[in-house]
Amino acid sequence: MEYGAVAALVCIGVSVLFLLYAGRKEADAALARTGEAWNRVVPLIRQGPLPSVLAGDKGEVIQVLDAQNRVVAATWQLAGKPPMATFRSTSSEVRAARALCPPAGLQGCMTVVSSKVYQPEGIWLLYVAVPVVAWYGNATALFLAIGVSVLMTTMVAAGTFRATNSTLAPINAIRTELAEITSTGLDRRVPVPGNNEEIKFLAETVNDTLDRLEGAYQQLRRFTSDASHDLRNPITAMRAQVEQALMYPDDTDWPRTAIAVLAGIERLQAIVTDLLTLARLDARAPLTREPTDLGQLVGAELDRRTWSRMEIVKDLQRNVVITCDRLRIARVLANLLDNAERHATSQITVTVRADGSMTILEVIDDGAGIAVEQREMVFDRFTRLDASRDRDAGGTGLGLSIAREIAQAHRGTLTIEDSECGARFVLRLPRVRSHSRPLT
Repeated sequence: MEYGAVAALVCIGVSVLFLLYAGRKEADAALARTGEAWNRVVPLIRQGPLPSVLAGDKGEVIQVLDAQNRVVAATWQLAGKPPMATFRSTSSEVRAARALCPPAGLQGCMTVVSSKVYQPEGIWLLYVAVPVVAWYGNATALFLAIGVSVLMTTMVAAGTFRATNSTLAPINAIRTELAEITSTGLDRRVPVPGNNEEIKFLAETVNDTLDRLEGAYQQLRRFTSDASHDLRNPITAMRAQVEQALMYPDDTDWPRTAIAVLAGIERLQAIVTDLLTLARLDARAPLTREPTDLGQLVGAELDRRTWSRMEIVKDLQRNVVITCDRLRIARVLANLLDNAERHATSQITVTVRADGSMTILEVIDDGAGIAVEQREMVFDRFTRLDASRDRDAGGTGLGLSIAREIAQAHRGTLTIEDSECGARFVLRLPRVRSHSRPLT
């Protein structure tokens, strides 16, 4: 519709210019006829005598007045009629023209040209009248302009409509397919047209988004299934212990049963706490950021970890400053140390150093290590590798996922990199080169 309106406006503008041109040409032609009448009649006046009825070759009306203002000759329209006009040119001009509506003895508006003819007995007047030309020229030019405008507008509108339908057809197909996609059909994809690059890119982007959505939905389903499984196991175990104790109350070691149930409750509490932490991280809860010396923070956390059964080797560079949420970075360190405790043989190495614009925290254990193809898998929620499941029984399967989420919330990364022995977890965070207040 928009292109049709523009085409109509353009056609109207061109048509108006054409009609103005045609009107101007028609007016010039009318004035030219008055000049031809002058050239034809003046020799007759001077040769004399004039016939009483003159010939009008192209429809012009002619009238000749003698020096006494008597009509001596005229075309048939004014035969026997008084003068059609009373004006004449000034003394310095030979001709004068006026539009009269109508001239005496005639009908309609006409342009009357009065010309002086000098004769021995005085000045004669020659009146030549032609119809007033409209601004658009004549009806033929008007109908031609209207017809061409309507034709061009119709053609442009039809072409625009066809092109629009051709363009919108794949968009409608994409819209229809999207409207039919539900949670049970996330494997469906929108059609990708091959003849329109922009819509092709749109369809490919939509399909990429659907790929990510399907992946996220499958991950959510796995997460829900794993969470249910990890929550159900300790609940089932505690229920069985309590039911057995109630069935044989006299034979039950109640303190031992209470300790076993309490262990299950602690495991449930750990899982629920980690789930709530992940929920807050997924909801992008705001961080309480402040400049922090990472080496000092890690050293303080390691000093409080007095119960560790492993030897912890520290290599902590000071004045390595980051802007962070101290509690959450401490949680990352605690999760990495807990993971290293479960897999190390005898020693854990913790390193803090600066590397250009980044700050590096490394936690390395001397355990069996992690295969390259499994290094990303361990960051999935509720993931515990089969080879180490027995040793990792105390974990919730969420610690490394939480650590990576916290790293990403601080615009950093947490990865597993090559090591001579065991697993080497590397946390990279943006470094702050200057700070405005003392660090704690």
